[in-house]
Amino acid sequence: MYTLSTHSDGLRKFIDNNRAFQYFVETLRGMNVKMDLTRLFKEKTDNTLVQLFRYTFVGGIAFLVDFGSLYLLTEFAGLHYLLSAMIAFVLGLAVNYLLSILWVFSKRKVRSVSIEFSIFAFIGVIGLGLNEFFMWFFTEQVGTYYLISKILSAILVYLWNFGARKRILFT
Repeated sequence: MYTLSTHSDGLRKFIDNNRAFQYFVETLRGMNVKMDLTRLFKEKTDNTLVQLFRYTFVGGIAFLVDFGSLYLLTEFAGLHYLLSAMIAFVLGLAVNYLLSILWVFSKRKVRSVSIEFSIFAFIGVIGLGLNEFFMWFFTEQVGTYYLISKILSAILVYLWNFGARKRILFT
């Protein structure tokens, strides 16, 4: 008869007899792996990986604003999808800027907020051009449904925006 203790005994034998598993466990113990969520989510940081992690959340929120606005403007307001995409992109840009300066990037290279936002927006305008191009390309040339085109476009523009903003505006 199979019981839970039989299962536990089998698992224990597997662990005891499996040197690769034992090595893996000992390696993890030796590394003393800890995840400090306070540092990841709350503290100011210059760590590019933490900033990229945070920017992903910010980008996700901005994308939801952008994507939702695109849908609402196209489906309910009756605007052409490219005009809707442009308006939605600008709304997402504003959300992205506010959350980026409040949470993602701890040090700024530009002291003037108006100049900083102008550069941030200019990078966004380049991103908007890329967004429009990719929207057009995937929808008209490839034949992809416009909302799927938006997802593909958003991924590509996300990579451009983070890299350019990190390099030009923030440390």
